[in-house]
Amino acid sequence: MAKLKKMTAVLAVLAVSIGFLGGFLYWTVSDLPNIKLLEEYAPLESSRVYSSDGKIIAELYIERRTFVPAYQIPDYLKKALISVEDVRFYQHSGVDFIGTLRALWQDIKAGGFVQGGSTITQQLARMLFLKPDKSIKRKIKEAALSMQIERRYTKDEILGMYLNQAYFGARAYGIEAASETYFGKPAKELNIAESALLASMPKAPSVYSPFKNPDKARERRSIVLRQMLDNQFITESQYSDAKTWPVPAVPHFRKYDAPYFIETLRQQLEPKYGNSLYTGGFKIISTLDSRMQQIAVETVRSGITSLERRNRPGIEAALVAIDIRTGYIKALVGGSDFWKNQYNRATQALRQPGSAFKPFVFMAAVDKGMRADSYIDDSPISFAGARKGQRWTPRNYDGKYYGNVTMKTALSKSLNAATIRLAADVGLDNVIKVAQRLGIRSKLQRYMTLALGASDVKLMEMVAAYSTFATGSHPTPMMYEKILNRDGIVIEEGKPVLEEILTPKNVEQMKILLKGVVDEGTATRAKELKRPVYGKTGTTNKYTDAWFIGFDDRLAVGVWVGRDNHKPIGLRETGSQAALPIWIEFMKKAPLQTPSDQNP
Repeated sequence: MAKLKKMTAVLAVLAVSIGFLGGFLYWTVSDLPNIKLLEEYAPLESSRVYSSDGKIIAELYIERRTFVPAYQIPDYLKKALISVEDVRFYQHSGVDFIGTLRALWQDIKAGGFVQGGSTITQQLARMLFLKPDKSIKRKIKEAALSMQIERRYTKDEILGMYLNQAYFGARAYGIEAASETYFGKPAKELNIAESALLASMPKAPSVYSPFKNPDKARERRSIVLRQMLDNQFITESQYSDAKTWPVPAVPHFRKYDAPYFIETLRQQLEPKYGNSLYTGGFKIISTLDSRMQQIAVETVRSGITSLERRNRPGIEAALVAIDIRTGYIKALVGGSDFWKNQYNRATQALRQPGSAFKPFVFMAAVDKGMRADSYIDDSPISFAGARKGQRWTPRNYDGKYYGNVTMKTALSKSLNAATIRLAADVGLDNVIKVAQRLGIRSKLQRYMTLALGASDVKLMEMVAAYSTFATGSHPTPMMYEKILNRDGIVIEEGKPVLEEILTPKNVEQMKILLKGVVDEGTATRAKELKRPVYGKTGTTNKYTDAWFIGFDDRLAVGVWVGRDNHKPIGLRETGSQAALPIWIEFMKKAPLQTPSDQNP
């Protein structure tokens, strides 16, 4: 009887224990994530910006990651990962009980968690679904999820998801970004030594970083290579050869090829797409022509160097090139060095345009029926000054007055007195309306000095306005042609926006006026291009700002030169001396045919 009672008690305790254990297991796995979510697996992925001629010019990311399908991942990389992380990967069904028991024994001997024993599938489940805490509940969930993953996906798909999700250090998430960061090439081109190094890193990226700890990185790589050899994944000769490969010394972080352009584009797109801009894997086809951009960078740099040889250092310059038929920005340089100073002098700086503003005065006159051969008076004229009793008398650059001159001569020689008289005749309000109609968005001050370019404007809006002189249609400057999502579906197109502003007759008159500046005026140096070009120089008081803005039959290009502190560039550094040479050099070298020419 006593034995029966004892057995009953044992059975009761056993039943309670089993019930408790079953209840614990049920409670643990009752809130498992839905494994079907993996069917919509889409890791955070960098967005890439391409030039219009197909070159990658920037990546935008929070986690630098580019998804690659499993079949594009080298076999050696998969074998290296299996060797170091989960040698029985192809034998187990998500949980390696032999490996778990071995790890458990090591933990018991050490009196704490020292060896994980997690399979690659378990690590994937943890990365995607679970918190990284070390608890019994998490381990059970991890095991349950791993078995579900193994039932639904092939081993190759699991390896692909793991390698696309893992963090490899140096801000590189996923194997493609890691390969680009550490070796400057795509993952499909990795060799055995490179594969072994990258496979060794997810366990402790900072510890095994070749940039921080090259000796530890080499040692860890050797361990992986040895395991690959022991598992017969590589031959003895491959092992010996791979051990001699150097580890990378510096990361291949991508610097924007057109940083001022990219930063402006980023600021334009971020309000529209938010965080998705950095995580959605977008493919952004920009309007930038990589060849023109490189030429723009080189000519601006060369121009600044030449100017600083004859003047004090600290000179800056900016250049904008716009396709007159579309408004597409083909090149943009906002300063001498973005990595030292991110201030964009092409899109942000408000500077006085000097005589480069005069064409708006002449356009207002053309609007009222005047022509390039109409006569205006270039003689002394004065107006009440800012203070009582003061008079303001505009003088020409050479101190001379020329009497009755044609509008073409007045603009070609950039005659101040004639321009002021013309502005007074047509009315400042009309001048302001014309400038605004042509795209000047900066606030224009209603003073007579406005006619000589005393109101601050931006280079970008000036170039777009001159583009209107070229065709009669004002273009909205565009920075991207289209945006595709990670599946290659077009989600937005940046179609050209052109507003017809000027009549063909007015365009003809403005071209005569602006060509006169090149043929017989302040920009005669531009004749060396040996093709029809049109434009206007601009110089402000004390040689603080120098401009040239002009166009041919395809591009409108503007160049500004000055100092950020508004100090003089140097003695007699006019628009024709400081800005025009940069403009000419760019127009000489800019390719005659662009993707836009081939696909208008």
